[in-house]
Amino acid sequence: MAYKRRDQAQRKMSDVALELIDSALKSGIKAKYVLFDSRYSSPRMFSELLQRGLFAVGMLKKAKKVYFRYRGRTMDVKSLYEILCRTKWSTKGKYLYSSIFTFNVDGQELPVKLVFVTKRGDKNNYLVLETTKTSLESTDIIQMYDRRWQIEGYFKVAKQYLQFDKTQIQKYDGLCGHLAVVALAYDILALNQREYIDDRTIGDIFYDYGRSLPDIAFVDALDWLIKSINGLVDNFEMDSSVLNQIFDEFIKRIT
Repeated sequence: MAYKRRDQAQRKMSDVALELIDSALKSGIKAKYVLFDSRYSSPRMFSELLQRGLFAVGMLKKAKKVYFRYRGRTMDVKSLYEILCRTKWSTKGKYLYSSIFTFNVDGQELPVKLVFVTKRGDKNNYLVLETTKTSLESTDIIQMYDRRWQIEGYFKVAKQYLQFDKTQIQKYDGLCGHLAVVALAYDILALNQREYIDDRTIGDIFYDYGRSLPDIAFVDALDWLIKSINGLVDNFEMDSSVLNQIFDEFIKRIT
């Protein structure tokens, strides 16, 4: 194992990442998506994951070395954004623009969806998310990539409280052992918090309850309320004895 770790440390990060993904799949871990930051967002990485039956969601660098095809033209990310800005498309509440492009990997055209997200409300300061699952809604892509931020929370806790970057170990194997101990300590703390403090213990169900409801105008809500009550009244004889029953039935219908 020590030799394998040293070998991985001298190879490209993208190759090692694919090797670790293969190892996870062989161990029985099931997944549909792989989330990663801009360090791994290359066309080849997206293509390799797709060959493994996995869709990727990652952030792109605004580099000039990666080209996409859009309406018969080849251009980089910044050029794509400039073209989208010149269109008459209106920007959305949670993102600026979203469209499907293609890039070339070993002579094969691969469709991808890019989502341009505003950063701190500045239209000229934006982030670019990419996925090979082109049928995903743009808001779902943003929400899914937001889950990757959990690892940043781990790094913050590990550095501030678990001495992640404050060790005097010099040997590479020792550093790997130190990393494993820190990760184990974090897992114990996270498990303890989930069992005794955090009520969100049923998988991802708290994500569903945490989603905000769609905005609805007061007039529309009132109109719906009146129509619902009128529909209930038609099913009962109008007298005071059934008034409570009407409202009980109304509550059942809206829950």
